[in-house]
Amino acid sequence: MLLAHISDLHLDGTERATERAARVVAYLNGLSRRPDAVLVTGDIADHGAPDEYAEAARLLATLQAPALTCPGNHDDRAAYRKVLLGEDGGGEGDTGPVNRLHRVAGHALLLIDSTIPGEDAGLLDDETLDWLARTLDELGDTPAIPAFHHPPALLHHPYVDPMNLTNADRLAEVLEGRPTVPAILTGHAHTPAATTFAGRPLLVAPGVVSTLRLPWESGEGLTDRVAPPGVAFHVVEADGRVTTHFRVVP
Repeated sequence: MLLAHISDLHLDGTERATERAARVVAYLNGLSRRPDAVLVTGDIADHGAPDEYAEAARLLATLQAPALTCPGNHDDRAAYRKVLLGEDGGGEGDTGPVNRLHRVAGHALLLIDSTIPGEDAGLLDDETLDWLARTLDELGDTPAIPAFHHPPALLHHPYVDPMNLTNADRLAEVLEGRPTVPAILTGHAHTPAATTFAGRPLLVAPGVVSTLRLPWESGEGLTDRVAPPGVAFHVVEADGRVTTHFRVVP
């Protein structure tokens, strides 16, 4: 299975954000092999506004591979459900987590909501953790890859780490004894990264709208807005081995 993984589009109606997202879509559509899916791990909209999701829906609809999304801390659950997913979802008052199971190329992709409405840090609430545990058990031997916004491990950046997943220990408890999870995919950091969590690879997609400067890099400010958008490609083998390549988009 070949997955293309992007994150943090932060569409805000500006020409700059739109151009960068459209450039990524064109790059993915120009690949000689179509990915089995394109994962978008959150912060799709910058302000959670309906018109931002309408633009995202138009862009993602032009992908030649299915786009699978989850929300990030900049996203609004009600608008995300209604405009991007095309679900009624109960209207303005619907603030429950958005968790979805997708079956792709013999695998299960679990797009999970790690957001806390109105806050930057992440949390997998009881409803989500119960859903994850139940879904993994129901899937049996099917390989299952969770994807969500907030990394559950330190990335050694003083700006990002305080805003990561706050209850990673509870996620580790769910994964313990469930060996069908070969890797965990996240976004949020605006920088490509690879580490481990609960004995699995933790793979963080680069940002589309911008790149976070690492503490030991030169340059003014936290964010490099000139660096090109990035994409992660994950090749998932039948035995669960995951190979990842990070690419910048010309």
